[in-house]
Amino acid sequence: MLGSFMPNRLLVFCVILVCFGMGFYKASGQHTPEMFQTHPTMAAGADEPRFQSRFASSAQHTQTHASSLIELQDGRIRAFWFAGSREGAKDVEIRSAVFDPAHGQWGEEQTVANREGTQQSLLRYVSKLGNPVAGRAADGTLWLYYVTVSMGGWAGSSITAMTSLDEGATWSPARRLITSPFLNISTLVKGAPFLYADGTMGLPVYHEFISKFGELLRLDKTGKILDKQRLTAGGNGALQPVVLVKNSSDALVLMRYSGKNTPRHTISVATNDVGQHWSAPVKSALPNPDAALSALVLPDGRMLAALNNQEQGRDTLSLVISADGGGTWKNVYSLEDQRNQQVDEAHYLKIIEALAKDTDAKAAGAPGEYVASTKQQECPEHSCRFEFSYPYLTQAQGGDIHVVYTWNRSFIKHIQFNQAWLDQRLEEVK
Repeated sequence: MLGSFMPNRLLVFCVILVCFGMGFYKASGQHTPEMFQTHPTMAAGADEPRFQSRFASSAQHTQTHASSLIELQDGRIRAFWFAGSREGAKDVEIRSAVFDPAHGQWGEEQTVANREGTQQSLLRYVSKLGNPVAGRAADGTLWLYYVTVSMGGWAGSSITAMTSLDEGATWSPARRLITSPFLNISTLVKGAPFLYADGTMGLPVYHEFISKFGELLRLDKTGKILDKQRLTAGGNGALQPVVLVKNSSDALVLMRYSGKNTPRHTISVATNDVGQHWSAPVKSALPNPDAALSALVLPDGRMLAALNNQEQGRDTLSLVISADGGGTWKNVYSLEDQRNQQVDEAHYLKIIEALAKDTDAKAAGAPGEYVASTKQQECPEHSCRFEFSYPYLTQAQGGDIHVVYTWNRSFIKHIQFNQAWLDQRLEEVK
């Protein structure tokens, strides 16, 4: 028995080594350069400064988190997020709603994917899902990527994808992306996809099993992975990469920092040859309390980011801007600021009521449900907290900038502003 067992164990070990070797080769092999797709500069509008806020989600008494945005072909904005009784619960669904800029209103949220439907499509057990991110392929097809887990925690994730030919009204059956030859686990998504000049799509992803690091996938129009690049080595706590394309060959990547060493700042890497080579990871000038961030490149080349601009906690959320390619950043506006609030439950709920009323006219008319929903999520055992996290930025073709984020784990909040408002803010903070 022992004689037959040893060769079998050796065979398994060799298979594992081959799988890891294939994965390493895939991640470290030569990258075929394809120019980044750049967008034409939009003309500055003559609008008066505009800044508006509202809630994108409408469901009460549910935990909501990890929202993202994409502009539809008719100029409307579609948002995605996950919601359920708690993060990781079996009842969590991927939900979506559409914003109509002409009327300044969000439609009712709808379920796009749930655990049971995803299981049926994948023909495998799914224990939980999360982190939806949408991208538009060169042929106009909408792709929705989200995280699914069959066993264990988020480190056991894989990426599931669906497509839509009608702007998100209906979706194809779900299918898994094969991102690793070894069990295809521990690949997660959060950052916005982007396009290369040849029509292939770049998808920023990250790995959490044993070691944490950022990666970049390049996919063809069918969703097949053509290339996988390692953005950082393991051990530096870099997660959730956000790719900022500067021009056809240059890009900056900002990543959440999950390490313990101070200063706690975002991790950045850069390329000037379309990703053939990436610089060594360094800590940027942006603080990071182990939380997701979002950023985009404005038409004039400046970079705008939304993040928790501090090293501890998620009780503030800020807009910051860089005019030197990400070297230095200036605070533009505090979207939320409840830092260092040591209040009892009664006082906390009064603050929540005021914040909800200030956000949305619907909440101003009936604040009680907003307060009750937030209390359910953020006041366990009468110890309350504030959380404003996981922002996601996009700029519409008309020039307006939209940001959505988790508002106290209870709702998705939406901020909309124009270039005139941003320019006004920059003048005020000089």
